[in-house]
Amino acid sequence: MQNQEIENIRQQSNIVDIISSYVPLTQKGKNYFGVCPFHEDHSPSMSVSSEKQIYKCFSCGAAGNVFTFVKEIENISFIEAVKIVAEKSGLIFNSYIKEDKKPKNNQEEYEIMSFALKFYQNNLNTKEGLKAKEYLKNRSLKESVIKDFDLGLALGKDYALNKLLLNKKYKIDTLLNLGLINRNGEYINDVFNYRIIFPIHDLEGNPIGFTGRIYEKNDQAKYINSKESAIFKKGQILFNYHRAKSEIKKQKEVIIVEGNMDAIRLYSEGIKNVVALMGTSLTKDQVNILKSLRSSVILMLDNDNAGETATFQNGNILASAGITPKVVRLSNEKDPDEYIIKNGIEAIKNNLKNPLTFLDFKLNYFKKNKDLTKTEDLVSYIKETINSLKDINDDLTRSITIKKISENYNVPLDMLEKELEKTLNVPEKKEQNAPKVLDKKKISKYDMACINIIYFMLNDCSYIECFKKDLGYFKTKKYRNIVNEIVYYYELYQNINIADFITYIENKDYIYDDTMEVIKEAKIDEMSMSNFKEFITSALKEEKKLEIQELKEKINNELDENEKLKLANKLIELKKGCVGNG
Repeated sequence: MQNQEIENIRQQSNIVDIISSYVPLTQKGKNYFGVCPFHEDHSPSMSVSSEKQIYKCFSCGAAGNVFTFVKEIENISFIEAVKIVAEKSGLIFNSYIKEDKKPKNNQEEYEIMSFALKFYQNNLNTKEGLKAKEYLKNRSLKESVIKDFDLGLALGKDYALNKLLLNKKYKIDTLLNLGLINRNGEYINDVFNYRIIFPIHDLEGNPIGFTGRIYEKNDQAKYINSKESAIFKKGQILFNYHRAKSEIKKQKEVIIVEGNMDAIRLYSEGIKNVVALMGTSLTKDQVNILKSLRSSVILMLDNDNAGETATFQNGNILASAGITPKVVRLSNEKDPDEYIIKNGIEAIKNNLKNPLTFLDFKLNYFKKNKDLTKTEDLVSYIKETINSLKDINDDLTRSITIKKISENYNVPLDMLEKELEKTLNVPEKKEQNAPKVLDKKKISKYDMACINIIYFMLNDCSYIECFKKDLGYFKTKKYRNIVNEIVYYYELYQNINIADFITYIENKDYIYDDTMEVIKEAKIDEMSMSNFKEFITSALKEEKKLEIQELKEKINNELDENEKLKLANKLIELKKGCVGNG
Protein backbone atom coordinates (compact mmCIF):
# COMPACT_ATOMS: atom_id res chain seq x y z
CA MET A 1 0.00 0.00 0.00
CA GLN A 2 2.79 2.41 0.91
CA ASN A 3 4.74 1.68 -2.30
CA GLN A 4 1.60 2.12 -4.40
CA GLU A 5 0.82 5.49 -2.85
CA ILE A 6 4.40 6.70 -3.40
CA GLU A 7 4.33 5.50 -7.03
CA ASN A 8 1.03 7.34 -7.57
CA ILE A 9 2.57 10.57 -6.23
CA ARG A 10 5.57 10.12 -8.51
CA GLN A 11 3.36 9.50 -11.55
CA GLN A 12 1.05 12.44 -10.86
CA SER A 13 3.86 14.93 -10.19
CA ASN A 14 5.82 16.67 -12.93
CA ILE A 15 9.60 16.70 -12.51
CA VAL A 16 9.96 19.84 -14.64
CA ASP A 17 7.59 21.80 -12.37
CA ILE A 18 9.26 20.55 -9.19
CA ILE A 19 12.87 21.17 -10.29
CA SER A 20 12.01 24.59 -11.74
CA SER A 21 10.81 25.60 -8.26
CA TYR A 22 14.48 25.26 -7.21
CA VAL A 23 16.42 25.96 -10.42
CA PRO A 24 15.38 28.02 -13.48
CA LEU A 25 14.94 25.72 -16.51
CA THR A 26 14.97 26.53 -20.23
CA GLN A 27 13.41 24.23 -22.84
CA LYS A 28 15.67 23.08 -25.67
CA GLY A 29 13.94 20.57 -27.91
CA LYS A 30 12.32 17.76 -25.91
CA ASN A 31 14.28 18.42 -22.71
CA TYR A 32 14.77 21.26 -20.24
CA PHE A 33 18.19 22.54 -19.13
CA GLY A 34 19.40 24.36 -16.04
CA VAL A 35 22.47 25.01 -13.88
CA CYS A 36 23.20 21.90 -11.79
CA PRO A 37 22.85 22.66 -8.05
CA PHE A 38 25.01 19.68 -7.03
CA HIS A 39 28.37 21.10 -8.15
CA GLU A 40 29.95 24.45 -9.06
CA ASP A 41 28.20 24.76 -12.43
CA HIS A 42 28.69 27.91 -14.47
CA SER A 43 26.76 26.84 -17.57
CA PRO A 44 23.54 24.80 -17.76
CA SER A 45 24.70 21.17 -17.71
CA MET A 46 21.68 19.52 -16.08
CA SER A 47 19.07 18.04 -18.41
CA VAL A 48 15.51 17.33 -17.25
CA SER A 49 13.35 14.97 -19.31
CA SER A 50 9.60 15.56 -19.15
CA GLU A 51 9.04 12.37 -21.13
CA LYS A 52 11.13 10.08 -18.87
CA GLN A 53 10.59 12.13 -15.68
CA ILE A 54 14.29 12.01 -14.77
CA TYR A 55 17.16 14.51 -14.56
CA LYS A 56 20.84 14.06 -15.35
CA CYS A 57 23.86 16.34 -15.13
CA PHE A 58 26.34 15.82 -17.96
CA SER A 59 29.13 17.31 -15.87
CA CYS A 60 29.02 15.78 -12.39
CA GLY A 61 26.75 12.83 -13.23
CA ALA A 62 24.00 13.62 -10.68
CA ALA A 63 20.86 11.81 -11.81
CA GLY A 64 17.54 10.39 -10.62
CA ASN A 65 13.81 11.00 -10.47
CA VAL A 66 11.82 13.76 -8.80
CA PHE A 67 12.20 12.22 -5.31
CA THR A 68 15.97 11.85 -5.74
CA PHE A 69 16.32 15.51 -6.72
CA VAL A 70 14.33 16.85 -3.75
CA LYS A 71 16.06 14.43 -1.36
CA GLU A 72 19.53 15.59 -2.50
CA ILE A 73 18.89 19.33 -2.78
CA GLU A 74 17.03 19.55 0.55
CA ASN A 75 19.41 17.08 2.24
CA ILE A 76 16.47 15.13 3.68
CA SER A 77 15.24 11.54 3.83
CA PHE A 78 13.35 9.81 1.03
CA ILE A 79 9.96 9.99 2.80
CA GLU A 80 10.45 13.70 3.56
CA ALA A 81 11.15 14.20 -0.15
CA VAL A 82 7.93 12.33 -1.05
CA LYS A 83 6.00 14.65 1.30
CA ILE A 84 7.47 17.79 -0.33
CA VAL A 85 6.79 16.52 -3.86
CA ALA A 86 3.19 15.69 -2.90
CA GLU A 87 2.73 19.15 -1.35
CA LYS A 88 4.22 20.97 -4.35
CA SER A 89 2.04 18.91 -6.70
CA GLY A 90 -1.15 19.56 -4.73
CA LEU A 91 -1.55 15.88 -3.83
CA ILE A 92 -2.66 14.28 -0.57
CA PHE A 93 -0.03 12.27 1.27
CA ASN A 94 -1.54 9.94 3.88
CA SER A 95 -0.16 10.53 7.38
CA TYR A 96 -0.21 6.83 8.22
CA ILE A 97 2.88 6.26 6.13
CA LYS A 98 5.67 6.09 8.67
CA GLU A 99 9.29 6.67 7.86
CA ASP A 100 11.90 4.11 8.81
CA LYS A 101 14.74 6.28 10.10
CA LYS A 102 17.09 3.39 10.72
CA PRO A 103 20.30 3.83 8.73
CA LYS A 104 21.04 1.32 5.98
CA ASN A 105 24.52 0.39 7.16
CA ASN A 106 26.32 -0.10 10.50
CA GLN A 107 23.13 -1.24 12.23
CA GLU A 108 25.00 -2.70 15.19
CA GLU A 109 26.96 0.51 15.82
CA TYR A 110 23.76 2.58 15.82
CA GLU A 111 22.12 0.05 18.14
CA ILE A 112 25.02 0.26 20.61
CA MET A 113 24.98 4.07 20.65
CA SER A 114 21.21 4.14 21.23
CA PHE A 115 21.63 1.70 24.13
CA ALA A 116 24.49 3.79 25.58
CA LEU A 117 22.34 6.95 25.38
CA LYS A 118 19.48 5.28 27.30
CA PHE A 119 21.98 4.02 29.88
CA TYR A 120 23.36 7.54 30.47
CA GLN A 121 19.85 9.04 30.62
CA ASN A 122 18.82 6.49 33.27
CA ASN A 123 21.91 7.32 35.34
CA LEU A 124 20.95 11.00 35.47
CA ASN A 125 17.55 10.11 36.92
CA THR A 126 18.91 7.98 39.78
CA LYS A 127 19.90 9.20 43.26
CA GLU A 128 23.55 9.05 42.08
CA GLY A 129 22.61 11.69 39.53
CA LEU A 130 21.41 14.31 42.04
CA LYS A 131 24.70 16.25 42.06
CA ALA A 132 24.76 16.39 38.27
CA LYS A 133 21.11 17.49 38.23
CA GLU A 134 21.98 20.24 40.73
CA TYR A 135 24.85 21.37 38.47
CA LEU A 136 22.51 21.58 35.47
CA LYS A 137 19.97 23.49 37.54
CA ASN A 138 22.68 25.98 38.52
CA ARG A 139 23.45 26.35 34.80
CA SER A 140 19.79 27.41 34.35
CA LEU A 141 18.85 24.27 32.43
CA LYS A 142 15.25 23.24 33.06
CA GLU A 143 14.03 19.66 33.30
CA SER A 144 12.30 20.04 29.93
CA VAL A 145 15.61 21.08 28.29
CA ILE A 146 17.44 18.10 29.83
CA LYS A 147 14.77 15.84 28.36
CA ASP A 148 14.62 17.57 24.94
CA PHE A 149 18.38 17.29 24.46
CA ASP A 150 18.64 13.72 25.85
CA LEU A 151 21.22 14.75 28.46
CA GLY A 152 22.67 11.93 30.54
CA LEU A 153 25.31 11.02 33.08
CA ALA A 154 28.35 8.74 33.06
CA LEU A 155 29.15 7.39 36.52
CA GLY A 156 32.11 5.41 37.86
CA LYS A 157 33.09 1.73 37.67
CA ASP A 158 30.12 0.50 39.71
CA TYR A 159 27.89 1.84 36.91
CA ALA A 160 30.13 0.89 33.98
CA LEU A 161 28.62 0.90 30.51
CA ASN A 162 31.15 -1.63 29.22
CA LYS A 163 29.87 -4.38 31.56
CA LEU A 164 26.35 -4.08 30.19
CA LEU A 165 27.47 -3.95 26.57
CA LEU A 166 29.81 -6.93 26.93
CA ASN A 167 27.06 -8.89 28.67
CA LYS A 168 24.93 -8.22 25.60
CA LYS A 169 27.66 -9.98 23.57
CA TYR A 170 28.85 -6.88 21.70
CA LYS A 171 32.46 -7.24 20.58
CA ILE A 172 35.21 -5.37 22.43
CA ASP A 173 36.70 -4.14 19.12
CA THR A 174 33.37 -2.58 18.13
CA LEU A 175 33.14 -0.74 21.47
CA LEU A 176 36.75 0.43 21.11
CA ASN A 177 36.12 1.68 17.58
CA LEU A 178 33.06 3.61 18.77
CA GLY A 179 35.16 5.30 21.48
CA LEU A 180 33.04 4.02 24.37
CA ILE A 181 35.79 2.03 26.14
CA ASN A 182 39.54 1.98 26.74
CA ARG A 183 41.56 -1.23 27.03
CA ASN A 184 44.93 -1.78 28.70
CA GLY A 185 45.78 -5.45 28.38
CA GLU A 186 42.93 -7.29 30.10
CA TYR A 187 41.73 -4.17 31.91
CA ILE A 188 38.73 -2.42 30.36
CA ASN A 189 37.14 0.83 31.50
CA ASP A 190 34.62 3.37 30.17
CA VAL A 191 35.91 6.43 28.29
CA PHE A 192 33.28 8.61 30.00
CA ASN A 193 33.33 8.66 33.82
CA TYR A 194 31.76 11.19 36.24
CA ARG A 195 30.68 13.44 33.39
CA ILE A 196 27.43 14.92 32.18
CA ILE A 197 26.75 13.49 28.74
CA PHE A 198 25.65 15.62 25.78
CA PRO A 199 24.65 13.33 22.88
CA ILE A 200 25.66 14.15 19.32
CA HIS A 201 23.16 13.11 16.62
CA ASP A 202 23.51 12.67 12.88
CA LEU A 203 21.39 14.62 10.39
CA GLU A 204 18.49 12.17 10.81
CA GLY A 205 18.58 12.30 14.62
CA ASN A 206 20.39 9.03 15.39
CA PRO A 207 22.87 9.22 18.34
CA ILE A 208 26.40 8.75 16.98
CA GLY A 209 28.71 10.24 19.62
CA PHE A 210 28.96 12.02 22.96
CA THR A 211 30.53 15.04 24.63
CA GLY A 212 31.27 14.54 28.33
CA ARG A 213 31.62 17.52 30.72
CA ILE A 214 32.90 17.46 34.29
CA TYR A 215 30.44 18.73 36.92
CA GLU A 216 32.59 18.42 40.03
CA LYS A 217 35.87 20.26 40.59
CA ASN A 218 38.86 18.12 39.61
CA ASP A 219 41.99 18.35 37.51
CA GLN A 220 40.56 16.55 34.48
CA ALA A 221 39.91 18.16 31.09
CA LYS A 222 36.64 20.10 31.15
CA TYR A 223 35.34 18.38 28.00
CA ILE A 224 36.11 15.09 26.27
CA ASN A 225 34.52 13.98 23.01
CA SER A 226 33.86 10.70 21.26
CA LYS A 227 36.50 9.86 18.71
CA GLU A 228 35.47 9.56 15.07
CA SER A 229 34.10 6.17 14.05
CA ALA A 230 32.31 4.39 11.22
CA ILE A 231 29.14 6.35 12.08
CA PHE A 232 30.58 9.54 13.58
CA LYS A 233 32.39 11.91 11.22
CA LYS A 234 32.26 15.33 12.86
CA GLY A 235 32.99 17.11 9.58
CA GLN A 236 29.77 15.70 8.11
CA ILE A 237 27.30 16.94 10.73
CA LEU A 238 26.25 20.07 12.61
CA PHE A 239 25.16 19.88 16.24
CA ASN A 240 21.37 20.26 16.67
CA TYR A 241 20.69 20.09 12.91
CA HIS A 242 18.00 17.40 13.18
CA ARG A 243 16.00 19.53 15.66
CA ALA A 244 16.61 22.87 13.95
CA LYS A 245 16.12 22.11 10.25
CA SER A 246 12.33 22.57 10.10
CA GLU A 247 12.57 25.93 11.92
CA ILE A 248 15.48 27.00 9.70
CA LYS A 249 13.39 26.32 6.60
CA LYS A 250 10.48 28.22 8.11
CA GLN A 251 12.62 31.24 9.12
CA LYS A 252 14.83 31.02 6.01
CA GLU A 253 17.74 31.73 8.35
CA VAL A 254 20.29 29.62 10.23
CA ILE A 255 22.33 30.84 13.20
CA ILE A 256 25.73 29.20 13.65
CA VAL A 257 27.27 29.18 17.12
CA GLU A 258 30.49 27.68 18.42
CA GLY A 259 29.53 25.46 21.35
CA ASN A 260 26.89 22.84 22.09
CA MET A 261 25.73 24.77 25.19
CA ASP A 262 25.23 27.90 23.06
CA ALA A 263 22.93 25.97 20.72
CA ILE A 264 21.08 24.36 23.62
CA ARG A 265 20.57 27.73 25.35
CA LEU A 266 19.27 29.50 22.25
CA TYR A 267 17.00 26.60 21.28
CA SER A 268 15.55 26.26 24.79
CA GLU A 269 14.82 30.02 24.85
CA GLY A 270 12.79 29.81 21.64
CA ILE A 271 15.45 30.61 19.02
CA LYS A 272 15.24 27.19 17.38
CA ASN A 273 16.96 27.87 14.03
CA VAL A 274 20.42 27.30 15.53
CA VAL A 275 23.23 24.82 14.91
CA ALA A 276 26.73 24.54 16.38
CA LEU A 277 30.07 23.92 14.73
CA MET A 278 31.74 20.56 15.35
CA GLY A 279 35.20 22.10 15.19
CA THR A 280 36.95 25.37 14.42
CA SER A 281 36.34 25.56 10.66
CA LEU A 282 33.46 24.55 8.45
CA THR A 283 34.18 21.57 6.22
CA LYS A 284 33.06 21.10 2.61
CA ASP A 285 30.34 18.67 3.75
CA GLN A 286 29.04 21.11 6.35
CA VAL A 287 28.95 23.92 3.78
CA ASN A 288 26.94 21.65 1.48
CA ILE A 289 24.49 20.98 4.32
CA LEU A 290 24.07 24.74 4.79
CA LYS A 291 23.66 25.31 1.04
CA SER A 292 20.93 22.67 0.91
CA LEU A 293 18.94 24.67 3.50
CA ARG A 294 18.73 27.58 1.04
CA SER A 295 18.68 30.01 3.96
CA SER A 296 20.66 33.08 5.02
CA VAL A 297 23.46 32.47 7.53
CA ILE A 298 24.37 34.39 10.70
CA LEU A 299 27.72 33.65 12.36
CA MET A 300 27.50 34.26 16.11
CA LEU A 301 30.70 32.76 17.48
CA ASP A 302 32.48 33.29 20.80
CA ASN A 303 33.38 36.82 21.88
CA ASP A 304 37.15 36.28 22.13
CA ASN A 305 40.12 36.50 19.76
CA ALA A 306 39.74 32.87 18.71
CA GLY A 307 36.05 33.43 18.00
CA GLU A 308 36.81 36.54 15.96
CA THR A 309 39.41 34.67 13.90
CA ALA A 310 37.00 31.75 13.43
CA THR A 311 34.32 34.21 12.23
CA PHE A 312 36.72 35.61 9.64
CA GLN A 313 37.82 32.17 8.44
CA ASN A 314 34.35 30.63 8.31
CA GLY A 315 32.90 33.74 6.70
CA ASN A 316 35.45 33.43 3.89
CA ILE A 317 34.72 29.70 3.51
CA LEU A 318 31.01 30.43 3.16
CA ALA A 319 31.55 33.38 0.82
CA SER A 320 33.74 31.28 -1.49
CA ALA A 321 30.91 28.71 -1.63
CA GLY A 322 28.39 31.36 -2.69
CA ILE A 323 26.88 32.03 0.77
CA THR A 324 27.37 35.59 2.02
CA PRO A 325 26.96 35.40 5.81
CA LYS A 326 26.05 38.09 8.31
CA VAL A 327 27.83 38.45 11.63
CA VAL A 328 26.82 39.08 15.26
CA ARG A 329 29.61 39.94 17.72
CA LEU A 330 28.36 39.94 21.32
CA SER A 331 29.96 42.34 23.80
CA ASN A 332 31.28 41.61 27.31
CA GLU A 333 30.24 37.96 27.82
CA LYS A 334 32.34 35.11 26.40
CA ASP A 335 29.66 33.30 24.39
CA PRO A 336 25.90 33.31 23.60
CA ASP A 337 25.18 30.98 26.54
CA GLU A 338 26.68 33.39 29.10
CA TYR A 339 25.23 36.40 27.27
CA ILE A 340 21.66 35.10 27.59
CA ILE A 341 22.14 34.17 31.27
CA LYS A 342 23.48 37.68 32.09
CA ASN A 343 21.39 39.85 29.74
CA GLY A 344 18.29 37.83 28.88
CA ILE A 345 16.91 36.46 25.63
CA GLU A 346 15.53 39.80 24.38
CA ALA A 347 19.03 41.29 24.36
CA ILE A 348 20.32 38.60 22.07
CA LYS A 349 17.24 38.87 19.84
CA ASN A 350 18.04 42.58 19.38
CA ASN A 351 21.58 41.66 18.35
CA LEU A 352 20.22 39.15 15.84
CA LYS A 353 17.92 41.79 14.35
CA ASN A 354 20.94 44.04 13.62
CA PRO A 355 23.77 41.87 12.31
CA LEU A 356 26.85 43.23 10.55
CA THR A 357 27.40 42.49 6.89
CA PHE A 358 30.40 40.24 6.44
CA LEU A 359 32.15 43.04 4.57
CA ASP A 360 31.72 45.45 7.51
CA PHE A 361 32.99 42.78 9.86
CA LYS A 362 36.07 42.27 7.66
CA LEU A 363 36.78 45.99 7.50
CA ASN A 364 36.88 46.04 11.31
CA TYR A 365 38.87 42.80 11.42
CA PHE A 366 41.58 44.21 9.14
CA LYS A 367 42.17 47.01 11.69
CA LYS A 368 43.05 44.46 14.35
CA ASN A 369 46.56 44.94 15.81
CA LYS A 370 47.17 47.93 13.54
CA ASP A 371 47.95 51.52 14.43
CA LEU A 372 46.37 53.42 11.52
CA THR A 373 48.27 56.58 12.41
CA LYS A 374 51.37 54.75 11.14
CA THR A 375 51.88 54.75 7.38
CA GLU A 376 52.93 51.10 7.18
CA ASP A 377 49.85 49.85 9.06
CA LEU A 378 47.51 52.14 7.11
CA VAL A 379 48.89 50.91 3.75
CA SER A 380 48.50 47.30 4.93
CA TYR A 381 44.90 47.96 6.02
CA ILE A 382 43.95 49.65 2.72
CA LYS A 383 45.51 46.87 0.65
CA GLU A 384 43.74 44.14 2.64
CA THR A 385 40.44 46.01 2.30
CA ILE A 386 40.79 46.54 -1.45
CA ASN A 387 41.87 42.94 -1.98
CA SER A 388 38.72 41.74 -0.16
CA LEU A 389 36.54 43.77 -2.56
CA LYS A 390 37.37 41.48 -5.47
CA ASP A 391 35.01 38.93 -3.88
CA ILE A 392 32.16 41.49 -3.99
CA ASN A 393 30.21 41.46 -7.26
CA ASP A 394 28.34 44.70 -6.54
CA ASP A 395 30.05 47.74 -8.10
CA LEU A 396 28.12 50.16 -5.87
CA THR A 397 29.35 48.44 -2.68
CA ARG A 398 32.93 48.61 -3.95
CA SER A 399 32.56 52.26 -4.87
CA ILE A 400 31.07 53.29 -1.50
CA THR A 401 33.74 51.35 0.39
CA ILE A 402 36.73 52.97 -1.29
CA LYS A 403 35.05 56.39 -1.05
CA LYS A 404 34.77 55.90 2.75
CA ILE A 405 38.45 54.94 2.94
CA SER A 406 39.35 58.02 0.88
CA GLU A 407 37.39 60.33 3.19
CA ASN A 408 38.39 58.70 6.48
CA TYR A 409 42.12 58.47 5.78
CA ASN A 410 42.62 61.36 3.34
CA VAL A 411 43.80 59.15 0.47
CA PRO A 412 43.09 60.36 -3.12
CA LEU A 413 40.06 58.53 -4.52
CA ASP A 414 41.57 58.09 -8.00
CA MET A 415 44.57 56.32 -6.45
CA LEU A 416 42.28 53.88 -4.63
CA GLU A 417 40.25 53.30 -7.81
CA LYS A 418 43.44 52.43 -9.72
CA GLU A 419 44.48 50.04 -6.95
CA LEU A 420 41.04 48.40 -7.04
CA GLU A 421 41.15 48.09 -10.85
CA LYS A 422 44.58 46.50 -10.61
CA THR A 423 43.28 43.98 -8.02
CA LEU A 424 40.22 43.09 -10.11
CA ASN A 425 42.34 42.38 -13.18
CA VAL A 426 44.57 39.86 -11.39
CA PRO A 427 43.40 36.37 -12.37
CA GLU A 428 42.33 34.27 -9.41
CA LYS A 429 44.57 31.39 -8.48
CA LYS A 430 42.72 28.12 -8.37
CA GLU A 431 42.92 26.33 -5.04
CA GLN A 432 45.11 23.27 -5.16
CA ASN A 433 42.55 21.26 -3.23
CA ALA A 434 39.54 22.44 -5.24
CA PRO A 435 37.34 19.51 -6.26
CA LYS A 436 37.66 18.32 -9.85
CA VAL A 437 34.15 17.55 -10.96
CA LEU A 438 35.19 15.69 -14.09
CA ASP A 439 37.94 13.64 -12.46
CA LYS A 440 36.27 10.24 -12.86
CA LYS A 441 37.60 6.72 -12.70
CA LYS A 442 38.26 5.04 -16.03
CA ILE A 443 35.53 2.64 -17.08
CA SER A 444 36.44 -0.52 -19.05
CA LYS A 445 34.83 -1.31 -22.40
CA TYR A 446 33.00 -4.24 -20.82
CA ASP A 447 31.64 -2.12 -17.96
CA MET A 448 30.56 0.59 -20.41
CA ALA A 449 28.71 -1.95 -22.57
CA CYS A 450 26.93 -3.39 -19.49
CA ILE A 451 26.03 0.08 -18.22
CA ASN A 452 24.53 1.12 -21.56
CA ILE A 453 22.62 -2.16 -21.95
CA ILE A 454 21.05 -1.71 -18.52
CA TYR A 455 20.16 1.91 -19.29
CA PHE A 456 18.39 0.82 -22.49
CA MET A 457 16.48 -1.83 -20.52
CA LEU A 458 15.31 0.77 -18.01
CA ASN A 459 13.75 2.78 -20.80
CA ASP A 460 11.80 0.26 -22.91
CA CYS A 461 10.39 -3.27 -22.54
CA SER A 462 11.58 -4.29 -26.03
CA TYR A 463 15.20 -4.04 -24.87
CA ILE A 464 14.46 -6.33 -21.91
CA GLU A 465 13.06 -8.98 -24.29
CA CYS A 466 16.09 -8.59 -26.60
CA PHE A 467 18.50 -8.93 -23.65
CA LYS A 468 16.78 -12.14 -22.47
CA LYS A 469 17.03 -13.58 -26.00
CA ASP A 470 20.53 -12.46 -27.09
CA LEU A 471 22.56 -12.21 -23.86
CA GLY A 472 20.58 -13.16 -20.75
CA TYR A 473 23.45 -12.98 -18.27
CA PHE A 474 26.27 -10.73 -17.06
CA LYS A 475 29.51 -12.11 -15.64
CA THR A 476 29.77 -9.22 -13.16
CA LYS A 477 27.61 -9.70 -10.06
CA LYS A 478 26.51 -6.07 -9.58
CA TYR A 479 25.20 -5.82 -13.16
CA ARG A 480 23.62 -9.26 -12.85
CA ASN A 481 21.77 -8.16 -9.69
CA ILE A 482 20.41 -5.00 -11.38
CA VAL A 483 19.23 -6.91 -14.46
CA ASN A 484 17.56 -9.59 -12.33
CA GLU A 485 15.61 -6.86 -10.53
CA ILE A 486 14.68 -5.17 -13.83
CA VAL A 487 13.40 -8.46 -15.29
CA TYR A 488 11.47 -9.20 -12.08
CA TYR A 489 9.91 -5.70 -12.12
CA TYR A 490 8.98 -6.10 -15.81
CA GLU A 491 7.36 -9.51 -15.24
CA LEU A 492 5.49 -8.16 -12.21
CA TYR A 493 4.11 -4.99 -13.84
CA GLN A 494 4.36 -5.91 -17.55
CA ASN A 495 5.97 -2.51 -18.08
CA ILE A 496 9.13 -0.51 -17.28
CA ASN A 497 9.59 3.15 -16.42
CA ILE A 498 12.96 4.44 -15.25
CA ALA A 499 11.49 7.02 -12.84
CA ASP A 500 9.19 4.44 -11.21
CA PHE A 501 11.97 1.85 -11.07
CA ILE A 502 14.17 4.27 -9.09
CA THR A 503 11.34 4.66 -6.55
CA TYR A 504 10.83 0.88 -6.48
CA ILE A 505 14.46 0.15 -5.52
CA GLU A 506 14.85 3.01 -2.98
CA ASN A 507 15.04 0.58 -0.05
CA LYS A 508 16.89 -2.22 -1.86
CA ASP A 509 20.38 -1.50 -0.50
CA TYR A 510 22.06 -4.22 -2.54
CA ILE A 511 21.32 -2.59 -5.92
CA TYR A 512 20.23 1.03 -5.37
CA ASP A 513 23.69 2.65 -5.40
CA ASP A 514 24.87 0.51 -8.33
CA THR A 515 21.74 1.34 -10.34
CA MET A 516 22.15 5.08 -9.72
CA GLU A 517 25.79 4.76 -10.80
CA VAL A 518 24.63 3.10 -14.05
CA ILE A 519 22.19 5.95 -14.72
CA LYS A 520 24.94 8.51 -14.07
CA GLU A 521 27.56 6.82 -16.27
CA ALA A 522 25.38 5.77 -19.24
CA LYS A 523 26.43 7.37 -22.54
CA ILE A 524 23.67 6.98 -25.15
CA ASP A 525 23.67 8.90 -28.43
CA GLU A 526 20.42 7.40 -29.74
CA MET A 527 17.88 4.97 -28.33
CA SER A 528 17.46 2.40 -31.12
CA MET A 529 17.43 -1.39 -31.39
CA SER A 530 20.47 -1.36 -33.70
CA ASN A 531 22.47 0.62 -31.10
CA PHE A 532 21.30 -1.72 -28.34
CA LYS A 533 22.44 -4.78 -30.32
CA GLU A 534 25.85 -3.13 -30.86
CA PHE A 535 26.25 -2.93 -27.07
CA ILE A 536 25.17 -6.59 -26.76
CA THR A 537 27.84 -7.55 -29.33
CA SER A 538 30.42 -5.44 -27.51
CA ALA A 539 29.56 -7.08 -24.17
CA LEU A 540 29.86 -10.60 -25.67
CA LYS A 541 33.18 -9.69 -27.28
CA GLU A 542 34.59 -8.21 -24.06
CA GLU A 543 33.37 -11.23 -22.06
CA LYS A 544 35.28 -13.51 -24.44
CA LYS A 545 38.40 -11.39 -23.96
CA LEU A 546 38.02 -11.65 -20.21
CA GLU A 547 37.61 -15.44 -20.46
CA ILE A 548 40.74 -15.67 -22.62
CA GLN A 549 42.71 -13.61 -20.11
CA GLU A 550 41.50 -15.80 -17.24
CA LEU A 551 42.45 -18.98 -19.13
CA LYS A 552 45.93 -17.61 -19.88
CA GLU A 553 46.46 -16.90 -16.19
CA LYS A 554 45.30 -20.42 -15.29
CA ILE A 555 47.68 -21.97 -17.84
CA ASN A 556 50.61 -19.96 -16.47
CA ASN A 557 49.80 -21.05 -12.91
CA GLU A 558 48.99 -24.72 -13.71
CA LEU A 559 51.70 -27.23 -12.70
CA ASP A 560 50.07 -30.41 -14.04
CA GLU A 561 51.10 -30.82 -17.73
CA ASN A 562 47.97 -32.78 -18.73
CA GLU A 563 45.70 -30.15 -17.19
CA LYS A 564 47.79 -27.44 -18.86
CA LEU A 565 47.23 -29.10 -22.26
CA LYS A 566 43.46 -29.28 -21.69
CA LEU A 567 43.36 -25.59 -20.83
CA ALA A 568 45.48 -24.74 -23.89
CA ASN A 569 43.04 -26.59 -26.19
CA LYS A 570 40.14 -24.79 -24.55
CA LEU A 571 41.93 -21.49 -25.15
CA ILE A 572 42.36 -22.30 -28.87
CA GLU A 573 38.64 -23.06 -29.21
CA LEU A 574 37.72 -19.90 -27.38
CA LYS A 575 39.97 -17.77 -29.60
CA LYS A 576 38.35 -19.21 -32.73
CA GLY A 577 35.01 -17.85 -31.60
CA CYS A 578 36.34 -14.43 -30.57
CA VAL A 579 35.95 -11.98 -33.45
CA GLY A 580 38.80 -9.55 -33.76
CA ASN A 581 41.29 -11.49 -31.60
CA GLY A 582 44.56 -12.84 -32.96
